[in-house]
Amino acid sequence: MDLHGSPAARANCHCSSCRDFYGAPVFSATAWEPDAVCNSEGLGQTFKHPEKQLTKTFCDVCGEVVFGTNRLGMRVVPNALLARATDGKLEANLSPTMHLFYRQRVVDASDDLPKYLDGWDGPTYAS
Repeated sequence: MDLHGSPAARANCHCSSCRDFYGAPVFSATAWEPDAVCNSEGLGQTFKHPEKQLTKTFCDVCGEVVFGTNRLGMRVVPNALLARATDGKLEANLSPTMHLFYRQRVVDASDDLPKYLDGWDGPTYAS
């Protein structure tokens, strides 16, 4: 997989859909325009969520999620994958800049990033 340009969003998502679909209490990822994520050899099956507008595309070799697609059609690349590609450290230009759907959180986050209760155009959490 090749990434071109800059991500459209960099976030830690707390929504129940991401928790369910990606199997994590918080899904940290970057969102890209579809044409900014180029498929390469080794990409395997794509799994579509049975009820929601979400997909996951897996690596043929290791079975890991290479990217997903969200309801807006954006390609969503897990930050864990990006960090492993750079010796375990996520590059600063890919680090999350916000928390989304913080109202649905199952764990509290203690950082200085804005915590949007819903999407990034809504109200923020005030501690």
